[in-house]
Amino acid sequence: MNLISGIQYNYKGLKLGLKTPMLLFLGLVRFVVIVVIAIVSAGLILSYHNEILSLIWAKPESNWIVWLWYVVSWLLTLLLMGISVVVSFLISQILFSVIIMDTMSKITEQKVAGREKETQRISWMNYFFSLLRQEIPRAVIPVMIALILMILGWLTPFSPVTTIISALAAGVFLAWDNTDLIPARRHEPFRSRFKFLFRNFSFHLGFGLWFLIPVLNILFLSFAPVGATLYYIEHIDNKTT
Repeated sequence: MNLISGIQYNYKGLKLGLKTPMLLFLGLVRFVVIVVIAIVSAGLILSYHNEILSLIWAKPESNWIVWLWYVVSWLLTLLLMGISVVVSFLISQILFSVIIMDTMSKITEQKVAGREKETQRISWMNYFFSLLRQEIPRAVIPVMIALILMILGWLTPFSPVTTIISALAAGVFLAWDNTDLIPARRHEPFRSRFKFLFRNFSFHLGFGLWFLIPVLNILFLSFAPVGATLYYIEHIDNKTT
């Protein structure tokens, strides 16, 4: 049932976000930030495409194998595009989206619970660096796991299985990136927040399934903090009060 609950809460968050003007605005801002950084990073990376390819393999003079060189060039282009997406996600997530996500979470908490649970008041600069420290492990851990699974896929004959596992793992960690907003804002220890992920693994899996659907994933990612905050307030906060 937690799996179904995860699917439902992500959808509920999207509906609430689209109906609430400020949440709609912030969700669209987050979407634009990711797209702009992706375009800029892709342009910078691809501008060095020829230099990188020359380091790997200089263009052969023989017409018999030049076709293979073009295949390598095409594969390198895809690889560079993939790297640019990862880079843009990490940059936008760490420097920009974490602030937008936390703001969306606060608005949702105030709207649903009537008020934001009291937290320690700190200066804006300390608040930013606090969010930054919290976001780095949440962003780096999923990427490292995905890279390990991809490498295992390249080195073993189990690439179809590792591809599915890496996709599901990415969805789970992206879901946790959103459900962790409230406990991180309340300065709960990282260890307990990480345990929360595994105690509610099936929920995070269901919540993250929306992120695996092309095109729709961008929309659900933009408003995921809303659904994750709804879940935390209704299922975690209500149990402790």
